[in-house]
Amino acid sequence: MTYENLDAKLVNALLGDGRASLRSLAEELDVSVTTVSNHLSDLEEEGVIDGYTPRLDYDAVGYDVTAVIQLQVEGNALPDITDTLRDHRQMISVYEVTGDYDVIAIGKFKDTDGMNDQIKTLLTDPDIKASNTSVVLNAVSENEQFELEIDENA
Repeated sequence: MTYENLDAKLVNALLGDGRASLRSLAEELDVSVTTVSNHLSDLEEEGVIDGYTPRLDYDAVGYDVTAVIQLQVEGNALPDITDTLRDHRQMISVYEVTGDYDVIAIGKFKDTDGMNDQIKTLLTDPDIKASNTSVVLNAVSENEQFELEIDENA
């Protein structure tokens, strides 16, 4: 096999089974274990693969309230607000965005009382000009990843 698209194929194989052994990956991709190991090391060093972590079902461990929090922030305070949100253990995603709001954060909470307490604490920051919080009724798709395209002409 040529090594064309090997990195993409390797990433896609890991997306299918993040616990796959080097040997099983090598067999699937028809290359040596050493080749898989070297390519994986390169992908890790380049930051393409940023770790191997379990995909947690937050509902199953009691965090069944998901909130989408939108914030308008004083311009110079944006880094401080996003740092605060990023460091909050229950915020699973924080985005700086365009549009009416400056920040969107996704949080997981055990109940609406806990969510309400956290949001009220957050809103005491004078640099937050406005907020809008939506509670997710049904997560249709969450934490999905997609396979990389493979250039068949390469």
